[in-house]
Amino acid sequence: MKSFSKNQLQRYPIYLKYFKSLSDEGVVDISSPKIAKELGYSEEQIRKDLQAVSDEAGRPKKGRNVHKLIETLEGFLGYRDSTTAVIIGCGHLGGALLNYPNFDEMGLSIIAGFDVDSQKIGTMMGGKEIFPLDKLSNLLPRLNAHIAIVTVPVGAAQEVVDTAIASGALAIWNFAPTHINVPSNIVIENVNLASSLAVLSHRLNATLSKEEK
Repeated sequence: MKSFSKNQLQRYPIYLKYFKSLSDEGVVDISSPKIAKELGYSEEQIRKDLQAVSDEAGRPKKGRNVHKLIETLEGFLGYRDSTTAVIIGCGHLGGALLNYPNFDEMGLSIIAGFDVDSQKIGTMMGGKEIFPLDKLSNLLPRLNAHIAIVTVPVGAAQEVVDTAIASGALAIWNFAPTHINVPSNIVIENVNLASSLAVLSHRLNATLSKEEK
């Protein structure tokens, strides 16, 4: 099985979005130099990335077929095979994710939410019912949800993740700004908003410093 770096995996949805926009415009073929010019990656990087997921080589002067690229990337990213998930913590962030309309296009089906707030329990968010958190261990196996999306406060995050894993979750998408320990067989992806903001701020300051010189 091929190995892919985190940065490489993060580039594929960007490629896919770009190729879909080209398809909507009626573009049939696209070359690596044109992709590089639009997305800001090197031609060599693009060729390596696309060749890693496709057995079809680019054609001289024409490049690659846009429709086939879309099919290849959707298959590689699992967008055509729906994966079920639940959200644990239905506050501002959890509620926003429950209401986000485009997850289905990415092969992610969020089917329920869990919370401790009695005012939220029994209500609907984004068309999904909110259940009491203490029912997680009972309901998660019945819902057959493989991913637990965690948007709870820091102090509750590890306990919630432990319960989700014990209940059958195979992957954790963690939005809580804290380190989470999971067994080696569990997939975890941490979304660190502070780190992302730090990168953004640093790049902005660097740009402003250049403009002042």
